[in-house]
Amino acid sequence: MSDRYENPLCKRYASAEMQRIFSDDNKFSAWRRLWVALAESQRELGLDISAGQIDEMKAHISGINYDAAARYEAETRHDVMAHILAYGEQCPDAKPVIHLGATSCYVGDNTDIILQRAALLRIRTLLLNAVDKLCGFADTYKALPCLAYTHFQPAQPTTVGKRATLWIQDLLFDLAQLDFTLGNLRLPGCKGTTGTGASFLSLFDGDHGKVLELERKIAAKMGFDKVYAVSGQTYSRKVDYYTLSALSGIAQSAYKFSNDVRLLSHLREVDEPFEDTQVGSSAMAYKRNPMRSERIASLARYLTVSALNPALTAGAQWLERTLDDSANRRIAIPEAFLAADAILSLVVNVAGGMTVYPKMTEKHLNEELPFMATENILMYCVKKGGDRQLLHERIRLHSLAAAKRVRTEGGDNDLLARIQTDAAFGLTEGELSGLLRAENFTGRAKEQTEAFLEEVRVVLEANKDLLGADIKITV
Repeated sequence: MSDRYENPLCKRYASAEMQRIFSDDNKFSAWRRLWVALAESQRELGLDISAGQIDEMKAHISGINYDAAARYEAETRHDVMAHILAYGEQCPDAKPVIHLGATSCYVGDNTDIILQRAALLRIRTLLLNAVDKLCGFADTYKALPCLAYTHFQPAQPTTVGKRATLWIQDLLFDLAQLDFTLGNLRLPGCKGTTGTGASFLSLFDGDHGKVLELERKIAAKMGFDKVYAVSGQTYSRKVDYYTLSALSGIAQSAYKFSNDVRLLSHLREVDEPFEDTQVGSSAMAYKRNPMRSERIASLARYLTVSALNPALTAGAQWLERTLDDSANRRIAIPEAFLAADAILSLVVNVAGGMTVYPKMTEKHLNEELPFMATENILMYCVKKGGDRQLLHERIRLHSLAAAKRVRTEGGDNDLLARIQTDAAFGLTEGELSGLLRAENFTGRAKEQTEAFLEEVRVVLEANKDLLGADIKITV
């Protein structure tokens, strides 16, 4: 609706898939699946719940009567109670056994973990596709020399592909952290009002074994093989912190990647994708701004900061339960996932469509290579019988003169021409050209890239079914 605020993460940035995961339909149908799993497990363990009641509940997992839920919530000021009553309207025979022995966190917390797992799997797919695109990019340009920078000042040469391996390595660190987080997610289970399981122990007449079996059955029905061993009324909010920390790590890696692309775009060595009809500026028609990378950076800052919310929430919990987590988590957790989804979608898009301009990388390299080559020139000429101290002084003087010409006069770097015409060096044009081959200065960049990409391909092969995802962005 145009007369109300709409979250840009949904309207402009995040995928339909991630929005579906955190949709009301998915959330409240999960509540109902949990109520079914509870009743079904209780029946299997001997409680007086009929198969007909279970079937009635299953028939209404979807098609949620939101109007009824809104009406009940206006009366009760309690969202879970409202949905229990709304579900009961659709399931009159099962109404007496819905939510039997449970507290609100049974549906709320279990659903949160279920949704987080689904969202983490979506993020994992995007992350692997980003790695895949960058792997192809690094392989294509593994041997293309370019000027490397430290402090954004010219340093020793590297290759375009080797630089890309640094981006990939960060994302693989993030993948390892994400997999660790996924591997440690557990269902909270059904532990009751203060986490003691007292209500369920009462239902089963003090049979501890049945209470434990109830949790095991519910977890299995919801696709989990483990539950947290202890809890208060809620699962520890540190779980949310670890989850959003994994997303924050992805944001940091994407931020670094986007900043590098923006710097290289300024140098005119690389361009991110740019559509034929895309407009770079409403005023300057010639502009071609790296706006996708800028958007990555913008959203990455938001997501990095978002990890602070669950950190503060985890520390603020009182004893077995307090409600000051609820409103914060409703916003912070879904929005963090929506932002991560948007960021990685853009990374995949940019990584898969970057244009490299070899002539520009060569130009920048040639501007600095003469200075970098002086040591090689010095050693070569000494081997030919030259006086090391004399040649060192001649190089120093020529370097100062060439640097002055570049910086104060705006001229080209003529250091090599000065050296070639200096009889003290006795170099032919062919000798000098051979000493200046860019490949002589990139060290093991190509070989490092090849070896690293072999490791990357092992990861990609193990996840090949997730590659080639159809990713759309709105620009």
